[in-house]
Amino acid sequence: MEEQSTIVELIDEHGTPVRFDLVMTFDYEGKRYAALLPLDEVDGVGEDEVVLLEVVKDKGVENYVSIDNPILLDEVFNEFIELFDEMADGEDGEGEE
Repeated sequence: MEEQSTIVELIDEHGTPVRFDLVMTFDYEGKRYAALLPLDEVDGVGEDEVVLLEVVKDKGVENYVSIDNPILLDEVFNEFIELFDEMADGEDGEGEE
């Protein structure tokens, strides 16, 4: 089965559109988060680094909000790594004959 990538376009603080590949969304501590891989250059983000944002619904529209608390950001990152590793392990082991 092929995975389809989802491209998300967000507006940075300068009003410039920036494209991201949505790696995954996941729940942590009752909130929804998104892991995004930049497709365009983003200041302060390395080539293979993900950006983690909180997904907040407002009147049926999803908004992506930065995580300002460094402790929470670290916890969300650890949850992402754990889920990503599980997903990668599942892909490696499934369907092999």
